[in-house]
Amino acid sequence: MSEPSYVIQGQTVAIPAVVRDASSGTAMYMVDAAAAQKLVPDAFEVAEPAPGQTQVTLVIVDYRDNDLGDYDEVGIVFFVRPAGQPDAELGSYIYKLPVNQSFTCEAGFKIWGFPKTVEEIDFSYADDSATCKLVMGGKHVLTLTVPRGGDGSTPDSAATGYTLIEGIPHQNEFTRGGEGEQTVPGGEGVVLELGDHAISDELRSLGLETATPLLSAWTEHMRGSFGQSHKL
Repeated sequence: MSEPSYVIQGQTVAIPAVVRDASSGTAMYMVDAAAAQKLVPDAFEVAEPAPGQTQVTLVIVDYRDNDLGDYDEVGIVFFVRPAGQPDAELGSYIYKLPVNQSFTCEAGFKIWGFPKTVEEIDFSYADDSATCKLVMGGKHVLTLTVPRGGDGSTPDSAATGYTLIEGIPHQNEFTRGGEGEQTVPGGEGVVLELGDHAISDELRSLGLETATPLLSAWTEHMRGSFGQSHKL
């Protein structure tokens, strides 16, 4: 059975949508699970790798060669399972996913239920770091700097994401791999500045303004694909 395709702004998007080259950075934090659950729909429950604690990851991506275009992206990501299903597969739930291009915004929302909005995102690079600044509605949300470098690699592997499409829980399959990778334990080289936007205050409510990250990660050349979305 053939995979579906979608027409977005007059262009056809075939599934799976392929990412051929991007740079990606993350900073992961351990936060209070109850506080995190307030930002997650009732259809999903945050995972607790430690009692009363869950993980939140800030993600910055500079897409260069992608079926959805050349654009930048910032994500706020929690790890969840469908509510009431403790044995279900652990997956990512993206709370916010600002981008800086309208095509990927519309495609991501219509095809997979990603909570994309078009905002101001600026990337800058140094030899050993990458910095991403997010502005929404004229207000500074965050600026994140993560260490850049590494010679590691990851083979393409499958992962699961959860979204809501018209209020209905869906499961999305995607793949990810990369070259030029590193993982740095703790907060060395990570700088997070929170602004004056409402989302900045939500991140403060999780304790991120003063928290030390569990780790940061960088991939100089990320690749992957986004498959079909299935209703749970």
